[in-house]
Amino acid sequence: MINQKEGFKSGFVSIIGRPNVGKSTLLNHVIGQKIAIMSDKPQTTRNKIQGVYTSEDSQIVFIDTPGIHKPKHKLGDFMMKVAQNTLKEVDLILYVVDGAEAFGPGEEFIIERLKEAKTPVILVINKIDKVHPDDLLSLIETYRHKHEFEEVVPVSALQGNNVPTLLSEITKHLSEGPQYYPSDQVTDHPERFVIAELVREKVLHLTREEIPHSIAVVIEQIKRRQHQDTVYIGATIVVERSSQKGIIIGKQGKMLKEVGQQARADIEALLGSKVFLELWVKVQKDWRNKPQHLRDYGFREDEY
Repeated sequence: MINQKEGFKSGFVSIIGRPNVGKSTLLNHVIGQKIAIMSDKPQTTRNKIQGVYTSEDSQIVFIDTPGIHKPKHKLGDFMMKVAQNTLKEVDLILYVVDGAEAFGPGEEFIIERLKEAKTPVILVINKIDKVHPDDLLSLIETYRHKHEFEEVVPVSALQGNNVPTLLSEITKHLSEGPQYYPSDQVTDHPERFVIAELVREKVLHLTREEIPHSIAVVIEQIKRRQHQDTVYIGATIVVERSSQKGIIIGKQGKMLKEVGQQARADIEALLGSKVFLELWVKVQKDWRNKPQHLRDYGFREDEY
């Protein structure tokens, strides 16, 4: 922990919301680089991802959680425990909703969890670039009748509209406290975790609807080759069925090559050096329902 400056504010802020409302996009925009993977499919984020935003007078530690939903397998149960546990552990909650969608049962479910948590909440209405101002005002009124929010802040996470206002409102609701992380640190996850997430994002993005969220990425090896100024990374993409393996490899290995090229570009930006990325694909039937496989692939309940 770094020495506390006079008047310095800090705190932990959880980002919650239904799947696919733009939580990871918001986190990446605030932090200024990619630490949470983005996908237009639900259930992209599986673990708590801490992003650290530091300014002259404050430090905000963001926790991005899985989208709150009704679980369908043991992995889903794990994701829900992660999401709901964070609500009680933080100083402030950002509840992110899609401004282009009407209030529905999913929002009702989350607001009930917020009432139980008794933690202050800022409502963030995202994707305002897709909403008519009159519809936005109507939506704000609907939400204000459902819960006592500290603030309501409309933003476009993708374009960055009104994000500085959101940061200002968050800081206003934090107490004076220490700087937990160095100013240049943006996440508390090890490089290995972030690299695996970047590979997984490319698989989800390139295979679109063909591959559901039944993949995991395991980093087998990271080795710096000093004489070549290159980092060697070996990673295994785990799927549940042989047909999924075929899709990810693609005709004559074309899909896997494309996944590797796109992931390598992001990993090189993250590490600041050249990367040699080698990928394999392995079938592990029904791994999402097997506790041992969940632990092997990084989903350990005792860490959350």
